[in-house]
Amino acid sequence: MLPDRFNKLKKILTQRQPDLTVLLEDVEKPHNLAAIARTCDAVGIDEVHAVTSIKGLRLSQMAAGGIRRWVALNKYKTTEAAFKNLKSQGMQLVVTHLSDNTIDYKEIDYTKPTAIIAGSEYVGVSDYAIEHADHCIAIPMLGMVQSLNVSVAMSVILYEALEQRKKAGMYDVSRMDTDKYKKKLFEWTQPRVSNQCKERKENYPELDDDGQILITETKV
Repeated sequence: MLPDRFNKLKKILTQRQPDLTVLLEDVEKPHNLAAIARTCDAVGIDEVHAVTSIKGLRLSQMAAGGIRRWVALNKYKTTEAAFKNLKSQGMQLVVTHLSDNTIDYKEIDYTKPTAIIAGSEYVGVSDYAIEHADHCIAIPMLGMVQSLNVSVAMSVILYEALEQRKKAGMYDVSRMDTDKYKKKLFEWTQPRVSNQCKERKENYPELDDDGQILITETKV
């Protein structure tokens, strides 16, 4: 791997935001999830979540733009299971939903650990999501339609989160757990070897400062 490529991957990984994510509930259109994952990568998110009954759902649609390698997809059978996992990570759960208690999306403090939840195009978020959310938010609409396409709406919200976090200096230093950082860096820079290690259930080798695998001498 060329040094410029290795340094770019390190910089991108350093800017990842481990405590910012999205959850798409009841996925009906995989291309929307793929488009959202692409935006997530752009703002420094490395994991997205989906409640879905679609078997074999993957971030491989054209809308993903090859994002599957850079963003992980966590799937759940129920919203309850997804919320439980996100809450265990200390996330505030912010649901996109229009109601009497809804606030403007810019009023949320996105520098806090945050999961942004959106529903399907047809029915929106579930009653369970609304009941167990910390906040309901909406993007102001001045026309006849009440909402944007889910992938467009998520992009608007995520870039608000980006701006808040940039102002707070949250992209200036690595915020990812050291072990996870090393693991991700190896997988990004050595995909073939990392797949072999997974198949053999072996630990990843160490990398040198140039992104090359360190060869350790075996003592006889």
